[in-house]
Amino acid sequence: MKYMHKSIEELHELLVSGKVTSEELIRESLELSHQVQDKYNAFVTILDDAKETKVTDSLLSGIPCGLKDNYSTKDILSTGSSNTLKDYVPFFDATAVAKLKEAGAVFTNKTVLDEFGMGGTGTTGHTGNVLNPWDRTRMCAGSSSGSACAVAAGVYPYATGSDTGDSIRKPAAYCGIVGYKPTYGMISRYGLFPFASSLDHLGTLTRNVRDAAIVVDAMKGIDKNDMTSWDSSHIHLKDNLTLDVKGKKLCYIKEICDINNYQNPTEELKEHLANFNKTLEICKSLGMKVEEVSVDKTLLNASPSVYVVISCAEATSNMSNLTGIIFGPRGEGDNYIEMMKDHRTKGFSPLIKRRFVIGSYVLQSQNQERYFRNAQRVRRLLVDTWKNLYKKYDAVILPVGSGPAKKIDGSKDILSKDTAILEEHLQIGNFGGFPSITIPNGFVSNLPVGINITGNCYDDQNVLNIAYALENAMDYKNQIAKED
Repeated sequence: MKYMHKSIEELHELLVSGKVTSEELIRESLELSHQVQDKYNAFVTILDDAKETKVTDSLLSGIPCGLKDNYSTKDILSTGSSNTLKDYVPFFDATAVAKLKEAGAVFTNKTVLDEFGMGGTGTTGHTGNVLNPWDRTRMCAGSSSGSACAVAAGVYPYATGSDTGDSIRKPAAYCGIVGYKPTYGMISRYGLFPFASSLDHLGTLTRNVRDAAIVVDAMKGIDKNDMTSWDSSHIHLKDNLTLDVKGKKLCYIKEICDINNYQNPTEELKEHLANFNKTLEICKSLGMKVEEVSVDKTLLNASPSVYVVISCAEATSNMSNLTGIIFGPRGEGDNYIEMMKDHRTKGFSPLIKRRFVIGSYVLQSQNQERYFRNAQRVRRLLVDTWKNLYKKYDAVILPVGSGPAKKIDGSKDILSKDTAILEEHLQIGNFGGFPSITIPNGFVSNLPVGINITGNCYDDQNVLNIAYALENAMDYKNQIAKED
């Protein structure tokens, strides 16, 4: 067994006992990085000059990890997987990066994402498609595709991610690992390349729930540079993990989970939902109460459109500084307007351009009330609906997606109307800033699938404990991807 296939605590124990050195771990992680890059194209940059750090009481000290390439890293290329920033080297670290450095983490690579996080396929980064380590014909989902691929392939025990709609949690499901985004503002967004500021969350991808708690414990904290961050110093996620979840109440949504709601369901969808029902039985065996609830289907079906309108509007505003004048490769032209137009035309992928067009359209004064304001109102209705559920239930448990990872060919952000809400319901966790975690719960067509647990704001410990107990009652933690 490779060292990098072990958990964070196992590696820490080996380091403290002197059975392995940080230098040895780094060497192995770098070797694996190059192997994974050749097979799956997971990285923008491999940091071959990574240096060992002192092993301390910090569980992360001396252990390699990966950083999603939309995290600002001082003196290290940070592209956001976009040609507009293909040569950008920041002069400062994101707060989350600085905190990981303080904990002694070692960064061995920067991982590929969908361009600026705007995509769910892992196919829009400027360096090309990220391939799924379970099956190279399939996607990892996005946007944290490279991080999910690398962790699942065993390059290191964890990597950072960002999640604006499902960008940590769906790649985790597709790659058979754990993806956790904590409550909005628990981790500072300072230094994360912004996509949609009211939806953006930072988090982590790991191979077990305990490691996810350890990493977020290190990353979290109030930050004067992010006014939406909050004081979580009283929260110690790893230390308060428990397997005792007896009496916890979970609910699932009939309109999403009932196979009878789908016309001509695929065999993969049938198997996926049947597998989900088996997971509910495991929840009950652990002493949790599980109940079916009903939510207005019209409201649920509005969620994907609400996400598109709000995220595109915020992205259009956030990325207006990407002109090629301040930073990035200069465009050609006789004046600054022509130069900006050339830079943005050549630099952005077609998907990004479409999203900017949508964002600009819904923000026009004559369109704001009909599109942007109405999207905000429906967002509020969805958040209030979930908050009402949390008055009675500890968490909402739902399947992730309509089955295993999709084929890369012919699946560029195209959704079936019939399964749209099944694919996109994780966005509601971003609308409300709710803590949300995905864990693997089995296989369909020999590929991993996952379930998601989402709770109320600031109730991260409860969400993690439910996931932790459920994970330990199943056989899917610490999975390393194995291609057929």
